[in-house]
Amino acid sequence: MNLKKHFTWSNLIFVIVVALMLYKPTRVWFIRQVSFSPSVSSVEKSQKITDYNWPLYGLNTESVNFSQFENKVVFLNFWATWCPPCIAEFPFIQELYKDYKDNVAFVFVTNENWQEVEAFFQKNNYDFPTYQSSASYPKGLPSVSSIPTTFIIDKKGNIRVKKTGSADWNSESFRKAVDEMLRE
Repeated sequence: MNLKKHFTWSNLIFVIVVALMLYKPTRVWFIRQVSFSPSVSSVEKSQKITDYNWPLYGLNTESVNFSQFENKVVFLNFWATWCPPCIAEFPFIQELYKDYKDNVAFVFVTNENWQEVEAFFQKNNYDFPTYQSSASYPKGLPSVSSIPTTFIIDKKGNIRVKKTGSADWNSESFRKAVDEMLRE
């Protein structure tokens, strides 16, 4: 069989696209392009955190107990430095964090060591408060089976957003939803 007969430009383009998708920076760029604003659930359709007791070991901030964030709007994100969807959504989160850090409790949870996180943060100019979990999650918080997973919790403990995968956290519609939760 002659290989030259079976060569087509579409095969070459397919191979190039696959190769680019295997290259991490290209994957991150692509994920960022297809990230949408997350959907916000109504209070009636929300799960609720019933126990905020959850010790968190601070990596770049003081260690806390999650109970400190009770009665606040909380942005809770589970992530890792090696995760392309996590990397893709962080620029959106940094913009949101910059504008809302005084009104929303941002909690980033990873199981990586501080040296890896610090190098990643310095390279990308991120400054999110990052923790490691030192106990099981609070009652009412759904389990986390993949990253990134983000929960937005309102002041009454209702989980208004549960988003697995990358999202545009800096969209106008999401900011309006956060503003509404802050007013409640």
